[in-house]
Order: sequence, then structure tokens, then C-alpha cells
Amino acid sequence: MTQPSERTLYPSLRGKQVFITGGATGIGACMVEAFLYQGAKVGFVDIAAEEGAKCYAELSPSYGDALSFRACDVTDVAALRAAISEMSQQLGVFNVLINNVANDKRCDPRSLDDASWHSSLAVNLDAAFFATRAIAPGMAASGGGSIINFSSINALCGPAEMPSYVTAKAGLLGLTRALASDFARDNIRVNALVPGWVVTDKQLEKWLTPEVEAKWMETVRLQRRLKPVDVANMALFLASEDAAMITGQQFVVDGGRL
Repeated sequence: MTQPSERTLYPSLRGKQVFITGGATGIGACMVEAFLYQGAKVGFVDIAAEEGAKCYAELSPSYGDALSFRACDVTDVAALRAAISEMSQQLGVFNVLINNVANDKRCDPRSLDDASWHSSLAVNLDAAFFATRAIAPGMAASGGGSIINFSSINALCGPAEMPSYVTAKAGLLGLTRALASDFARDNIRVNALVPGWVVTDKQLEKWLTPEVEAKWMETVRLQRRLKPVDVANMALFLASEDAAMITGQQFVVDGGRL
């Protein structure tokens, strides 16, 4: 794991309970560490049991009982609810929800079968709603909180061969605005984070070749790689009381796309 360096500390996050979906690798794992560093308690789920266990093993010596992990397929709504309930009993009522889980599998819409379409929406859109519905009542009863939905720059750009993913990520922007209205009276803020092309191990392994990266750099103002920590830093701010009057908004972190 990458150790935080010169990171802003948010006193309001100390002692908070944070739930993160898709927290085993990439941006999710970076956020798990970032919130722990702030003094928060973090529960995270991921379908990748081995990677999640590894993340837990690396961080638990430093953070102990402040960290909890469950292997969970978020498309299994009953299992997702059970994981939230179990970790809430261990860590306390969740004040922050990070709907980060995603699967950006590429496919041609002409060959995309019905099951794959619905499966993509279940991971990339439905899980955010069901996690929110499970956590929001406790959040409201405890005085409020912050929900952060992870959309994608692809929802705004609409690249080829990602029809279900783009649709889901665009849906998260609408869901964010709707829930911000529904939960405002409960002092629950709902915002969306819209990352650009974040350089993770998965992206480097599957899609981000030197040639593709060179073309991407032609489309952004800041000529350096966008890293998970750059996105995690925005999540920390939105979760903190420094963002107490921000809701229903979307924040693009992409290096300044032209």
C-alpha cells in the first residue's frame, strides 16, 4: 500500500464509520487507507476475496479493530445488506458511504447479450442504490452523513464499446441528484465523484498501453498520471464537515480534460 504523505487532516473524520464498496484494489484500496489515516473506522467489501484479505492483512497491524473486511458480491443484495449489518455492529453506525464498486468491461453493443447488460447495471448502478437504502436509516438516526457515488468521465464522454458501463455511470449522476433531494431533511449529503482515467494496476494490465496513454495525454491539461490518491483526496473532503453545505453536486477529477 502507498503510505500517505503530507495529506490534509480532517478532524471531523476522526472516529467516523466509513463503508466502502470495491475496496480491495485500486482507488478503493487507496480510500480504505486514506480514511484509516484520518482516524476513521472503515468497513469494506469486495468480490475479490484474496485481494481483500491481502489489503486487510497489510493494514490491520497498524489500524487493528478500526478495519473490517467481508468478501461480498454486491449484486447479491441480501449478501450486501448482511455485510453492512455485520460491520455496523462491529464498527458502529456508518456516517460515510462510498459507492465505489465498478466493472468497466469492454464490449460491442451489437454482441452484448441480455444477461451481460443486466449484470453490468447490477454492479455499476444498482449496488449503489441498495447500499444507500441499507445505510441511510442509521445515518439519518445518527444525525446525518455523507454519501459519495463514483461515476466516471466516461459518463460525460461516451466512449465506444462501453454501453452498459456508460449508462450506469450516467445513471449514478441522476441518482445522486435525486437522493440529495430525498435525504436533505435527514442531513445526509449526496455527491458524485467523476474520475478521469486513473492509473491503477488493472488499467496498466488491460488497457493503458504507452500508445494509448500518449493519446490520453493529448486530451488533458495536466501532463501527469492521475493516481488513486488524487481521487481519494477529493473523497476525504466530500466526506468531511468542510463540505457540510455541498450536496447534489458532481466533481470531476481528470487532470483538466480539453
